[in-house]
Amino acid sequence: MTTTASAREPVATSPAPARKRAGARFLRPEARNGLLLVLPAFLLFVLFRFGPAIAGGILSFTDYTLGGETEWTGLANFERLVHDDRFWDSLRVTVVYSLLAVPGSIIVSVAMAMLVRRTFRGVRLFRSIFFLPVVTSLVLAGIIFTWIFSEDGPWSSLLRAVGFEGGSWLADSVLVLPALVVVSIWTRFGYGMLIVLARLQDIPRELEEAAHVDGAGPWQTFRHIILPQLKPALFFLGVLETTVAFQAFDTIWVMTGGGPGRASRTLVIELYDQGFRNFDQDYAATIGVALFVMTLIVALIQRLIMGRDK
Repeated sequence: MTTTASAREPVATSPAPARKRAGARFLRPEARNGLLLVLPAFLLFVLFRFGPAIAGGILSFTDYTLGGETEWTGLANFERLVHDDRFWDSLRVTVVYSLLAVPGSIIVSVAMAMLVRRTFRGVRLFRSIFFLPVVTSLVLAGIIFTWIFSEDGPWSSLLRAVGFEGGSWLADSVLVLPALVVVSIWTRFGYGMLIVLARLQDIPRELEEAAHVDGAGPWQTFRHIILPQLKPALFFLGVLETTVAFQAFDTIWVMTGGGPGRASRTLVIELYDQGFRNFDQDYAATIGVALFVMTLIVALIQRLIMGRDK
């Protein structure tokens, strides 16, 4: 009895047929029609999303005047930025605001997600109510919280009722940032709650039940079972909330306009002032480029610390 060589040797597989099949799929009329349909939207997205960003980057290397000539100045605007005390003061305010707002928003998001995680009567109503601040106008929220934190507002009245000194937090150079952070958390926690809640639904209940059988309490179960499972969602929220905090403008502008003094003047408000009040738009573009680079660096650091294994 003889055995042929082709029967003994393994048959070599080649990726070429797979590539041909993938290429053939793109050549189908349906695929071509689909690409043609999405192409206008894609081009508009690239034009209006990346076009202004690229133009702003180029503008930061020029001396630009509205209605006048544009002159290439190289790194002159960045040298001015480095020696500008107003920039560093605004950066300090932005960093302090972000260090308070980002962890606060994530902690409240996780806490609220844990509260509405279980199924009980009316849970969908509570979830909808908690999400309402996300879809509320930031300008409207700023107007309402301006009244709440005013000297005659309910917050000052509550403090006086329990024996503390009243007064407007928005007029105090120390308390103005905590007040703005409270507003930021109120407007953002609903979105974070949904992200965390979606992740919580994927965690097998058997893990928590096994920990409970082994004698773990609620805090130990949360710390050793639930929290590690939330790591991807927390990383996403960390990057997102940091970006939002670095670009905070609406509520701060409505509530304080950057005051009192320069106590709440963030980088975006400084950028707005330079670009639309002083009409120094090339320098405003330079601040925007610096803000983009800093946000990118912070996101990469967060990726290094929290998302290394993801």
